[in-house]
Amino acid sequence: MNNVNILIIEDTPAESDALVKVLLDNNYSIAGIARTFSEALTLFYKSIVDIVIIDVFLNGNPDGINFAETINVTPSISKPFVFLTSSNDRQIFERAKLTRPFSFLLKPFNELEILYAIEMAVEKFYDQADTFLSEDQDTIISHDSLFIKKKNSLKKVTIDDIIYIEVEERYCNIITAHEKFVIMISLTKISALLAKNKFVKTHRNYIINTEKIEEIILNDNLVILKGNHKVTLSEKHRDFIKKLIVLK
Repeated sequence: MNNVNILIIEDTPAESDALVKVLLDNNYSIAGIARTFSEALTLFYKSIVDIVIIDVFLNGNPDGINFAETINVTPSISKPFVFLTSSNDRQIFERAKLTRPFSFLLKPFNELEILYAIEMAVEKFYDQADTFLSEDQDTIISHDSLFIKKKNSLKKVTIDDIIYIEVEERYCNIITAHEKFVIMISLTKISALLAKNKFVKTHRNYIINTEKIEEIILNDNLVILKGNHKVTLSEKHRDFIKKLIVLK
């Protein structure tokens, strides 16, 4: 489980340092800092990146736009990005706009504008056919991650890290090895978005990650998961056991 990972592409150390401070103070993680176009591509392909903050001009050239154009070529690797610039050149703006950034901010940046832009970028980017926004709009679910709003930031929770999910009325408790999250979403809706071969119901109130099973105690109607978490196993939901390889 990680925070949202942000790649910074900025050739001025003072400005990248200021960005790093704002992001770390608000519980975001830094995937890396690139000063040039080539460094940016290297970090983008080698690191876990959720959002990119891009300075339009790198060493006097509009290489920030070149970078955005490059990652947009392949939709499967594209990530949301925010442009920063001190330029008031209309032609540059028009070219940058064609890359479909999620925000275009003028320097010197405003802390709140940056934070709002990041949240909007995540929400807009993941507001697609294979994603779901929870009822209170504080959680975005993509094919491999949840982005859950906690205070002033979005926490990234990898779906594979989930041990189990428990429903309480309209809320779900999402349990990982290190943290518990509470989101407003029905168990039915969240179960529809999870891989059926990995996440199964053991009870009307529980969904478990089968890869986290440590022990199944049939006589006690219990499933023991990693971290000694215990969930109820009802008669109605025992069928998944047949799909497990059981040695006798």
